[in-house]
Amino acid sequence: MRPETFLLLNVALAFYNVGTIWAHEVDIFRTWKLLDPATFLRVQTAHWKKLPFWVFAPVGLSLLGTVALLWYRPAGIPAGWIWLVIGVELLSHVLTAMLWGPWQAKLSKDARGGESPYLQSILRTHWLRTALITCYALSLLIIAIGSYPHP
Repeated sequence: MRPETFLLLNVALAFYNVGTIWAHEVDIFRTWKLLDPATFLRVQTAHWKKLPFWVFAPVGLSLLGTVALLWYRPAGIPAGWIWLVIGVELLSHVLTAMLWGPWQAKLSKDARGGESPYLQSILRTHWLRTALITCYALSLLIIAIGSYPHP
């Protein structure tokens, strides 16, 4: 596989992650506010069962792919650009581990459901995570566009 192809696969995966984060931002979390506590618990249980497949695996592959770009990137792409992209991605992961992940774990056990202060905290701050993941994907896209010769 050519390095340019590998970079484009990373871009595609990054934009898949953009789609999932924006779905959470504009629909999933906001819809949870509308659920009664019993329904909320059922929805949360189903949500957590799906996360390993449609969120955790792609995010993990994305991080591995981005790190691999340090060694396997198109000629002319400075390693510093890849480090910058890794930094944005890692910041999102660190903040998720510190804030949004624990809040979501506590939310899944909160009998108040959609009225939970944990959901309020997520709704108030999740835009930052959405922005970081979007910035990560756009940065990879810019790098990919720059890696192709222009006539």
